[in-house]
Amino acid sequence: MIITTTNAIEGQPVQQYMGIVTAQTIIGANFFKDIFAGLRDIVGGRSGTYERVIEEAKETAMAELSQKAMSRGANAIIGVDLDFETVGSHGSMLMVVATGTAVRV
Repeated sequence: MIITTTNAIEGQPVQQYMGIVTAQTIIGANFFKDIFAGLRDIVGGRSGTYERVIEEAKETAMAELSQKAMSRGANAIIGVDLDFETVGSHGSMLMVVATGTAVRV
């Protein structure tokens, strides 16, 4: 499955558009992650814990997006857009929404 943020794939013209596909993932950041991230805020530096949570959420959303496209008979997704938001009380959860156009090239 070819997945790209561009609206075309060089050398592979779109033969058929299969429609828009969307996937969302919501992952909660637990209490201990919040404590360690808070310490990072105080002393400075990157929060590897939160970076891993964001990467996990992104990968999960992309895998679901790919499966939805394949179920429509697509072999590529073009125009992919990723949106990241915090949701829940006090922004305790991370939501990743992946959207793209499923196509056959």
